[in-house]
Amino acid sequence: MARYVGALDQGTTSTRFMIFDHAGAVVAIDQKEHEQIYPKPGWVEHDPLEIWNRSVEVIRGALAKAGVSAADLAAVGVTNQRETTVVWDRRTGKPIHNAIVWQDTRTADICNELAKDGGQDRLRPKVGLPLATYFSGPKIKWILDNVEGARAKAEAGELLFGNIDTWCIWNLTGGPSGGVHVTDVTNASRTMLMNLATLDWDPEILKLMGIPRAMLPAIKASSEVYGKATGDLAGVPVAGDLGDQQAALFGQTCFSAGEAKNTYGTGCFMLLNTGTKPVPSKSGLLTTLGYKIGDQPAVYALEGSIAITGALVQWLRDNLGMIKTSPEIEDLARTVDDNGGVYFVPAFSGLFAPYWKNDARGVIAGLTRYVNKGHIARAVLEATAWQTREVLDAMNADSGVALTALKVDGGMVYNELLMQFQSDVLAVPVIRPKVAETTALGAAYAAGLAVGFWKAVEDLRANWAKDKEWHPQLDAATREKEYKFWKKAVTRTFDWVENH
Repeated sequence: MARYVGALDQGTTSTRFMIFDHAGAVVAIDQKEHEQIYPKPGWVEHDPLEIWNRSVEVIRGALAKAGVSAADLAAVGVTNQRETTVVWDRRTGKPIHNAIVWQDTRTADICNELAKDGGQDRLRPKVGLPLATYFSGPKIKWILDNVEGARAKAEAGELLFGNIDTWCIWNLTGGPSGGVHVTDVTNASRTMLMNLATLDWDPEILKLMGIPRAMLPAIKASSEVYGKATGDLAGVPVAGDLGDQQAALFGQTCFSAGEAKNTYGTGCFMLLNTGTKPVPSKSGLLTTLGYKIGDQPAVYALEGSIAITGALVQWLRDNLGMIKTSPEIEDLARTVDDNGGVYFVPAFSGLFAPYWKNDARGVIAGLTRYVNKGHIARAVLEATAWQTREVLDAMNADSGVALTALKVDGGMVYNELLMQFQSDVLAVPVIRPKVAETTALGAAYAAGLAVGFWKAVEDLRANWAKDKEWHPQLDAATREKEYKFWKKAVTRTFDWVENH
């Protein structure tokens, strides 16, 4: 009798495999980082083969730590960094180019060209997304346009495309020897190629971008059996697939319209469940898929995507050497009482929600001789909270639903100073769950539901438990004054890159 469910969580900076029991508690975890490749300014790549090798290593590692074998797992789910684009040879399983990461801005010219006819929101009615470098479609086009012979091979059906979920599931289920080529609605909704109404690839957009349908995976539910694993997980049903932010929404059990979560990782992503109908955004948010369980109706969400949050702490550590480890930022920030008038807008790869400006770049505003590294550290943390406030304002405007509390997860939620400040600037309670790694948990839940390990979403709700809650302590006048300064600092990032 299988007692556990596994989840492969392939993130932007690392890959991990987690094993959960029926109560949703972590039994074992193994994690490994992979290389970040920066060939040119604004370009970000990963080696897909390295990512798959790391996946194999962490699967082995977690099974060994738990002292279990594949037979003990009822199912395995996959969750992934979204939009990161892999194109590979169907016969050899070899990628024809490094994976182009979601943060990469090389497709700016492609997006600008497409926007000439109908503007940045040209495709939004169909796909819920603005034309931006963030999404997979233009990245596929770039690979087909720039890798020798790629287009001819793609048209001949020799190449496959996938976001990282598709790449991992294909390899997990046998790769060149019978691997299944699938994605789920949540990942497909990040390509700019899937029609939100039909939940299928849109023929007009494929034609517009010059992408052969033959290279695209089949779009499935987020919770259904796609195939059986091979290798170390031989025989285990691969039965869950969710983009990482949707997996966190699922793991936080935000199954009712109006429930929201914010994940603090490399970037920051707030998702609001809007029910079974897509809500178009007028405020710069993304209309995206929340999840789809089996043959039940799909659930949609509004998303506010922020490119740089945890990555800003890493930058302070790696590029400036101001801290040795990421958690040290909290101690450094606590050496001062406030930000000393400093605002740090980390538009390193442009601004995402709610602005969508590819030509913005980062600024530190409000510097005086008084400012020390404690103030900079504090401004770095506050940047995450202020960006979240902008997204929340947009969500309230679009949905007409005022948020009453925010469920949070991800690596930064153990930073108590940040969580308190987040509650202060949102003026709502911020709630951290017992299992903060809800991304992997969401993938495990989706896989477990598909094979009957959990019977219904109500079983999952029963597993959710609160760890800590923060309440607002800042007075309204101070909050709004500081927010005004933040907004002013944001305007200083606009139009920095000049497109000649």
